[in-house]
Amino acid sequence: RKRRPEIVKLFEEDQYGRSPGRPAGMSFDLFDKGTPAFEGKAIRRQVTVFFSPDKNGPKMDLLVYVPAAAKKPVPMLLNLSFSANSSTVNDPGIKAGEIWGRDKKRIPASQGMSFGRMDVVRLLERGYGFATVYYGDIDPDFDGGIPLGVRALYLKPGQKEPAPDEWGSIAAWAWGLSRAMDYLETDPGVDAKRVAIMGVSRLGKTVMWAGANDTRIAMVIASCSGEGGAALSRRNYGETIAHLTAPSRYAYQFCANYRRFAEHPDQSPVDAHMLVALMAPRPVLLQTGDRDFWSDPKGEFLAAVAAEPVFRLLGKEGLGTDQWPEPGQPILRTLGYYMHAGGHGTLPSDWDQFLKFMDLHLRPER
Repeated sequence: RKRRPEIVKLFEEDQYGRSPGRPAGMSFDLFDKGTPAFEGKAIRRQVTVFFSPDKNGPKMDLLVYVPAAAKKPVPMLLNLSFSANSSTVNDPGIKAGEIWGRDKKRIPASQGMSFGRMDVVRLLERGYGFATVYYGDIDPDFDGGIPLGVRALYLKPGQKEPAPDEWGSIAAWAWGLSRAMDYLETDPGVDAKRVAIMGVSRLGKTVMWAGANDTRIAMVIASCSGEGGAALSRRNYGETIAHLTAPSRYAYQFCANYRRFAEHPDQSPVDAHMLVALMAPRPVLLQTGDRDFWSDPKGEFLAAVAAEPVFRLLGKEGLGTDQWPEPGQPILRTLGYYMHAGGHGTLPSDWDQFLKFMDLHLRPER
């Protein structure tokens, strides 16, 4: 009750930045109220989440599927995607999306590259629902994008960028996941108390912060979140705070205060094990690759080891070992770790472990 809010505040002030709460003027437009999909295996819903009363302002499209045969609200995997919904799922009924193009303007999703297409039917057959949102709907992923995303709604008159302890893009994307949770709490087909969130790379960092910050989220699956996510900064291995906060790279993704620790990560009041611990007692799975040296897979493992006392304090299991496992050897307890043989991102075989972890903790009724 006392220490957890203190740690959250430290991450807000020194790494991700403070975010606002639910906007008073937010509204949902459920423009697809329930359409059969995937040969009748699913019911599809699509909703536009307007972040302000201005319908021309920032908004995001949320795509939701639930198993058609479900008799009760189902647990859900909420995915934060690098791609528009229409590129993430192979379903001709999805609204054609837009993405940010290389010239920093919105273009049809069909003209851009697609990352991370999802096998929704596999989740449905396992008893889960699936939802996804394009991160660029919330905030653009480039320097100078503040006027084009949700953060512009919260600038004071004359203010051009957030204060040094206010949100960067990662905190904005995490905020958007909380707004998706706001909708899912209203969906009669979704058990909003059993929602897992998933993201890869910088979106792995995002889901770690979203889960730490929003305790409604029941589970986090973070893929290769690395530095600024689940990897220990004090190891100073692979990507570092200095790399992240360099003006030519990703400083905009964090609050401006974060760069104070670029050359001295040991002076930061927080490190990744504290971020992992903020998920306790809720389950979190860290997935990495043994050749993803830039993201420091061992640093993620050591962060999980160091977070274990908090899970035990709250009556749950940590990893139960301080010996770094070989690739392909999952540790699936309340705190989970899985390292595939390979590089950055997820492999199709990783989904076997994701689903085992979800089955272990979210238990869909079949």
